[in-house]
Amino acid sequence: MEIETIGWLIAFIVLIIIEAATLNLTTIWFAIGAGIAYICALTGLNFSVQFTIFVVISLILLFFTKPIAKKYASKHFIKTNVEELVGQTAKTTSVINNAEGYGSAILNGMEWTAMSADDSVIIEPDTRVIVKEIRGVKLIVEKQQP
Repeated sequence: MEIETIGWLIAFIVLIIIEAATLNLTTIWFAIGAGIAYICALTGLNFSVQFTIFVVISLILLFFTKPIAKKYASKHFIKTNVEELVGQTAKTTSVINNAEGYGSAILNGMEWTAMSADDSVIIEPDTRVIVKEIRGVKLIVEKQQP
């Protein structure tokens, strides 16, 4: 076996391992290109043809099939429980003061660190608030309108 043949086989295996580790559709296109270049090397084509086939196949797959694959994968995206908390009502358990860096609220029986969506608004304890977003482990809230 020539060095190019072994090189393409190693590239194919390494790229498949990287893809399996990341699962982000980052190297699969190049792995397929390396696999086809490996087959070309087995048939005896010279290295410049092998490399050209690798580049062309990889780029064609990358540009034409990646958007389709991403679109299909995004249909199966499942929201986490945290994302479902946005829009729910919580109750403050302490003063929420962004300038001082403190505040907390109870949501679904759990106490969270909370911040006001508006830095200039201070929210008093025992106030009903609406969760606007979640940043890390903090609720971003604003007062519920009566």
